[in-house]
Amino acid sequence: MRRCSISNIALYQVDPTPDPRPALRDFAEAFSLRIAEKHRSAGGDGIVALRESDAPGQVGYIPYSKRPMNWHTDGYYNAPDDRISAMVLHTAQPAGDGGANQFLDHTITFIRLMDENPAFARALMAQDVLSIPADEATGRPVSTGPVFFADPETGALQMRYTARTRSITWKDDPLTQEAVACLREALASDPLTITLRFAAGQGVLCNNVLHDRTGFDAEADQSRRLVYRVRFHNRVKGT
Repeated sequence: MRRCSISNIALYQVDPTPDPRPALRDFAEAFSLRIAEKHRSAGGDGIVALRESDAPGQVGYIPYSKRPMNWHTDGYYNAPDDRISAMVLHTAQPAGDGGANQFLDHTITFIRLMDENPAFARALMAQDVLSIPADEATGRPVSTGPVFFADPETGALQMRYTARTRSITWKDDPLTQEAVACLREALASDPLTITLRFAAGQGVLCNNVLHDRTGFDAEADQSRRLVYRVRFHNRVKGT
């Protein structure tokens, strides 16, 4: 709780187990987190297994491939009332090669923008600044909202962002375009970025900070990498 209150992120390590999912539920309850995962790939426990897959509903989506994932926060495509405020990523089986993550507290990124030009931060708080189109395959509607916003329960700063350039629409005005360019530049070189390649039993609890993932096991026919994801509607208790 102290680490998350300071930097929105805490790293942990436990002894690897064949099935860590029951412990992940207990872990979440200890921090008063409300499981928010309604994803089609989530089981009844609300936990999603992220691994290379060609299963219906997963094939073609980057989280279930070996491809790299650019900077994003989880649930950036959700409606504002279905926001993701916190998450756990738990590594059950690392990739044989690659699969590293970068993490960056979104509060730091907000400060970088404010230092550069406070108007950039204000532009990215507009309620219509970023739109994600509907996904017919999943039935997800269009999602339009801000990049930075105050958590409605605590007032703490939260972020909704993806660095992808396809299937998103930014507000079409010069200030927004400058702000987005500044944000991308800041993410490319921030010295406070944490870079990690998790081993089995290691994971992260965070208030949905910015993160990415490198590609992995490019030469393997099928990767064994398995990461469990649990997402929550509220922030870590005490933060």
